[in-house]
Amino acid sequence: MTIHPKTLTDLLDELATGARSVDDVQKSILQQLESTPTQADETVRLDLERLDRCGYPEVIYAPGKSLEALTEGFQALLSANQNCLATRCSESQGESLQKLFPGAIYDPVAQTVRIQLRDHQAGRVAIVTAGTSDRPVALEALETLRWMNVEAELLMDVGVAGPQRFLGVKHKLTDCDAVVVVAGMEGALPSVVAGWLSCPIIAVPTSVGYGAAFGGVAALLGMLNSCASNVAVVNIDAGFKAAYLAGMIAQRPAKEQS
Repeated sequence: MTIHPKTLTDLLDELATGARSVDDVQKSILQQLESTPTQADETVRLDLERLDRCGYPEVIYAPGKSLEALTEGFQALLSANQNCLATRCSESQGESLQKLFPGAIYDPVAQTVRIQLRDHQAGRVAIVTAGTSDRPVALEALETLRWMNVEAELLMDVGVAGPQRFLGVKHKLTDCDAVVVVAGMEGALPSVVAGWLSCPIIAVPTSVGYGAAFGGVAALLGMLNSCASNVAVVNIDAGFKAAYLAGMIAQRPAKEQS
């Protein structure tokens, strides 16, 4: 149980000015703690104060959850006027949520369901993929950035097997706050992209590749051993995680100015 810092500050200011008594302030603090919205009901528990603490609402990971739990989670987020995002949704989960919530955006390739209440954009991130096979992970990243209200662009199929393809689009990346690079096979693309840019590169190894790729482990190790200093690496197929980090980087200047 927590209380938002601004709420506490306001109560203490009222106490200091004599607008409220010690008993009144104590009662208000206890009420805030008791009513802290951390759950929809016994089926799903949501941290609705995460937006205030961390800058973004809680995201719902769909696998293993019933439609009832997903529905209650979305209802709780909407009641708190927060954007909704569910990741790794099955087709039945995605289609059902889209029917239950008219404003929901379901992307069957990204396996995400998103509802946008706050839409003020800040920052810019590009997502670059080595091949079309990396598209599902890239789209999960794209939907995540849209949920975060970050301007995002997807540039597909510019892998190292045809280096001229990246050179043809690199001018689109020069004003990005961060770039997410999604690649399987040997995972070489992040180093190439990073060598041309002055912003952070968030590398996502995918499970795309033949036997020796070991389901993305080869790409993961290759990215971790990148000689480009501005490359950081997330887990295999972790499009959401990469986008979340990139979005935080992109929106930091706007938050510092506000």
